[in-house]
Amino acid sequence: MDTEPSLYTVKAVLILDNDGERLYAKYYDDTYPSVKEQKAFEKNIFSKTHRTDSMKCISIHTCTHTFSGEIALLEGLTVVYKSNIDLFFYVVGSSHENELMLMAVLNCLFDSLSQMLRKNVERRALLENMEGLFLAVDEIVDGGVILESDPQQVVHRVALRGEDVPYSEQTVTQKASFLLQVLQSAKEQIKWSLLR
Repeated sequence: MDTEPSLYTVKAVLILDNDGERLYAKYYDDTYPSVKEQKAFEKNIFSKTHRTDSMKCISIHTCTHTFSGEIALLEGLTVVYKSNIDLFFYVVGSSHENELMLMAVLNCLFDSLSQMLRKNVERRALLENMEGLFLAVDEIVDGGVILESDPQQVVHRVALRGEDVPYSEQTVTQKASFLLQVLQSAKEQIKWSLLR
């Protein structure tokens, strides 16, 4: 077993619903190369962790947990996880990985989503905002390397990236506003070139 320090600390980020079905999964190495193996791992991890009552909340209004998370060793991997209402969040690392680093990723992901979803971290809200989830995970972890652990920074960067909508997906108002900005800029450049 290789115990050399490595930047590649995260093997997977998973979000499952309260039935153990995959809502989001991103694997960063080939520990589970096929979808079949990934689904089997997810089923196993869910069956071992979903009965943890200390993490369950019945409703948003009565929830008083701090969502500190839990740690498990499963199939030779370190798994940190937490649940909220009808979602289960998992961050997976190797068996020798620092649990605090993995927990920092988990907390950053959960706190970022909580801010982006206005504290409504539940299945339906998450499904309606999958683009934000994809962007947030990409800001936190890239190729298994932890990039960010501050949820404020993640939310800020996701908001900036969300503004960069491709021209083909912009509304008529957005396109008109963009064209007006381009015309105004061209007008200013022509004015200054004539004044020289």
